[in-house]
Amino acid sequence: MSLPLAFWDSSALLPLCVKQTQTARARALFAKHGVAVWWSTPVEIMSGLTRLVRMREIGDEEFLAGKHLAQMIAANWVPVRPSENIAAKACSLLELHPLRAADALQLAAALAWCEDKPKGKIFLTFDQRLREVAGLAGFSLE
Repeated sequence: MSLPLAFWDSSALLPLCVKQTQTARARALFAKHGVAVWWSTPVEIMSGLTRLVRMREIGDEEFLAGKHLAQMIAANWVPVRPSENIAAKACSLLELHPLRAADALQLAAALAWCEDKPKGKIFLTFDQRLREVAGLAGFSLE
């Protein structure tokens, strides 16, 4: 039986790959929800992993294990491919909300994933600003 899909921001996926304060919460969400993501999520996860190495919060072994876990998760997720509509929607979101470009693209991809019908669809992020805007857009939040 497959789990119902939720749209996952990379901030909710990274704690699945390496031990962080949100790891227990991320694991609980992963047990309940399948994973839909924006196509650049692998790059964002790698950015998070390498940042943790540079900050000396994880070592080489944790980095390699995290990278492997990310690849295992990616084998089963549903990616949302880039499009001109997503780029245009992201630009509109930036005019309305104080988001970073990557977060606007994440949210625009989530809206494309649900065909602009976010009611009843779940958006998972540990980024507070993105969470607030996703809620304003009509997504359910956990």
